[in-house]
Amino acid sequence: MLYQLKKIARRLLGNERGTQTIEFAIVFPSLILLFAGTTELGRLFYTYNSLAKATRAGARYLSSTANASTSSTAAKNVVLCGDPGGCGSTGHPDIILPNFSASNVVVTLPATTGTGPKYVTIAITGYNYTPVVFDLSAMTGANFTIPLNVSTTMRYMHN
Repeated sequence: MLYQLKKIARRLLGNERGTQTIEFAIVFPSLILLFAGTTELGRLFYTYNSLAKATRAGARYLSSTANASTSSTAAKNVVLCGDPGGCGSTGHPDIILPNFSASNVVVTLPATTGTGPKYVTIAITGYNYTPVVFDLSAMTGANFTIPLNVSTTMRYMHN
């Protein structure tokens, strides 16, 4: 009887069928978390890069206009959608990111007095990045957003 139990135990312990499935079941949740985290980090970098490019385009537009004080609304439109004529209406492009508005764009005009170089600054403040994959705000009801603040300063080319 003891010999038969030992024989059955050796046969069961020596059998390796199904071990890959068990290993996969252990590793799979970690792989999903890594993939989702990489995706979310990529979205964050994409959003920050889009905001940085938008401020550069707005500052470039404002630094090259002859009268910066009358062009601040057009510069905000360049930041929002790339078109100085406006955003979102018929014949105009949509705003580049969700929850992005003109209230997030701060335009600093060049100084009107003094000599020497003058500068224009376009800043984006108060834009909050909301994760999609790890959206803790939706899960918990709390406010889990990442504030993104970007600014660009360029020399004003007209005196």
